[in-house]
Amino acid sequence: MSWPNARLGDVCSVTPGFAFKSVDFRPEGIPVIKIANIRDDYTVDLTDTQCWPNDLFSDRLKKFVLRDKDILIAMTGATAGKLGRVRTVQDLLLNQRVAKIEAIDADPDFIWFALSSPKYRERFFSIAGGAAQPNMSGGQIEAVEIPKPPLQSQRMIAAILSAYDNLIENNRRRMALLEETARQLYREWFVRLRFPGHEHTRITKGVPEEWDRKRIEDVAIVNRETLPGSFDGQIDYIDISSVTPGNINQITPYDFRDAPSRARRVVQHGDIIWSCVRPNRRSYAVIWQPTPYLIVSTGFAVITPMTVPTAFLLQAVTTDLFVGYLENHARGAAYPAVVAGDFERAEILVPRASLIEAFNKKAESLMSQSHTLSLQNQKLRAARDLLLPRLMNGEIAA
Repeated sequence: MSWPNARLGDVCSVTPGFAFKSVDFRPEGIPVIKIANIRDDYTVDLTDTQCWPNDLFSDRLKKFVLRDKDILIAMTGATAGKLGRVRTVQDLLLNQRVAKIEAIDADPDFIWFALSSPKYRERFFSIAGGAAQPNMSGGQIEAVEIPKPPLQSQRMIAAILSAYDNLIENNRRRMALLEETARQLYREWFVRLRFPGHEHTRITKGVPEEWDRKRIEDVAIVNRETLPGSFDGQIDYIDISSVTPGNINQITPYDFRDAPSRARRVVQHGDIIWSCVRPNRRSYAVIWQPTPYLIVSTGFAVITPMTVPTAFLLQAVTTDLFVGYLENHARGAAYPAVVAGDFERAEILVPRASLIEAFNKKAESLMSQSHTLSLQNQKLRAARDLLLPRLMNGEIAA
């Protein structure tokens, strides 16, 4: 059985965003969502937003308010066609160059699963491509045809696919709890200095005895290895946009000859990658049990632990204090960035070896559990993506 098609504009409303004046943005108010907030994992990231003042909100802006489950699509630029879904309990506003898609005569979850499938991602990218400046209009988005099963079938299809997404989300939450457990243990022992035996340890100028302040270059190597241009073979590539705080959301396979020119940094198990661009976004992650030729962008600083374990160093280079150091050393207005030397010269507090060992025994176990959940999510996504087109075209009855 195959379903009839309908124009997207017949079952959804498509609303391009508003041209807000940047001079009016404030640190507080209603967050304004831009293209940059749409991430490769189809989420809408709110960590780096500017705000529209509440006292400037008016009736003419009501149509640009975003709510939970709205679908966003980038309309211009290099990422035109990228999709994301809003998950929020607060009101947001939509900036120009992004459109929101709201289901009217369809199940919103069904519309999301349809549009986020590989078929429609490629369709949107093809509409926007082919010009010096990729661009698509609201009318072009509305003209895209999608399957239109009966509403009851839409809901059943959405329920089946949502079951996968719910499992993925549960795993994400468990991973977040594991990461927070390790973070809090680090803060308790090495920031608040309430480590085992602290009652009997002398502290001088904020440093316990047998502890040292050291530079990152004293305990790790930054950008250990670069893949030579003569390499001939397949690689797996991680771009900056594929990394959110603590997570690698996408790994793309390439023949090296066809890979982006920035695909050069070689990584190994236990490395920490940190985006040099806009460090306030905290785009960092740990490399855990990588494929043989996993390569990351030269826009990352790759930190290879040498005399301290990964679990300890990860916490040391992701504290608010460390991120503040990077922000203070970033150069450039439009794209503030740090360089490898900034990481090398950064100082951290290194405890005595027995404390690091005790911490690592606990924290590395948490990291391993988190990695196992991450692998489960990869398999769940793969199974969902195989099932999705067969449900959408009616090959499998919902």
